Amino acid sequence: MKKWLLIIVGVLVLLAGAIWVVGAMLPKDHVATRMAQFKQPPEKIWEAITDVAGMTSWRSGLKAIERRPDRDGKPAWVEKSDMGDMPLEVTEWHPPQHLVTRIADPELPFGGTWTYEIAPAEGGATLRITERGEVRPALFRFMARFIFGYTSTIETYLNDLGRKFGETTTPQP
Repeated sequence: MKKWLLIIVGVLVLLAGAIWVVGAMLPKDHVATRMAQFKQPPEKIWEAITDVAGMTSWRSGLKAIERRPDRDGKPAWVEKSDMGDMPLEVTEWHPPQHLVTRIADPELPFGGTWTYEIAPAEGGATLRITERGEVRPALFRFMARFIFGYTSTIETYLNDLGRKFGETTTPQP
């Protein structure tokens, strides 16, 4: 019995070590992009993605928003979810086509920006979101790459936005 327990523990330790090594070999930085089409004009998309206070009504997993004082005249806030608190700030604001937000806490194990690009399209508009992210701990890099995927949060956001408008979206590269 003791021998089997030692074998199981040994295998688990080797597996954890292999995961850490693979994660350590992955780059800290990544770029991920997804876009979706909406039957809304660019102004409606812009209104939805910049209404910080209203995000809790349509974004899944978002429990609360805590508004912070503006930085350089641009909005700043903290998103509260089951995953913890994430402070965000707007770094670029060009209505109704271009918005950049960034994670405003260098102590988090991840960071980066989301660039939102809204363009008119036949029958509505497209929204392209590009994440330029950094994942610092090796274990988190492994999970981000092989378990969650770099695009899963963007896809959830686009699908949630579609539901807000009563639409079904199909996020694509």
